Amino acid sequence: MKILVSACLLGENCKYNGKNNYNKKIIEFVKGHEVTAVCPEVLGGLSVPRKPAEIVNGAVMTEERVSVDREFREGAALALKKAMDCGADMAILQSRSPSCGIYQVYDGSFSGKLVDGQGVFAELLQDAGIELVDAEDIINGNVGEPEPCRQERAVSASGRKSGRRHI
Repeated sequence: MKILVSACLLGENCKYNGKNNYNKKIIEFVKGHEVTAVCPEVLGGLSVPRKPAEIVNGAVMTEERVSVDREFREGAALALKKAMDCGADMAILQSRSPSCGIYQVYDGSFSGKLVDGQGVFAELLQDAGIELVDAEDIINGNVGEPEPCRQERAVSASGRKSGRRHI
């Protein structure tokens, strides 16, 4: 199975605070599958670290009300292209992110309050028909194992090939 994964979940320091959301359960879940890591925010040209952002009245903004909507949406479009190019069957995304949130996102008040909704990248993936899996569902054991890889591909010694990894 070809699985797209939020890069922060695989240990890439691409979060707004310069850190990551590495989780061993995610690594175990995707083991033996072709994995493509993406960070829509970085693809959209945002720096690491960067100001935190939330969806405010449909647009992605920083707490200072500086719009980063264009960067988020351009990054989401580029990440979707990567998903389509690699033939992703499934996407495992970081919970609550304004890019990757599947079920909920922060409400735009920067107070930690959540509302039902999706991040801009999650919406694009869903519209494209790619199965979405919230990272917390894997971490909490609420998702079964994905199908085994049907076709192995050669990868470099580092495990990378065009942004794809066998884990």
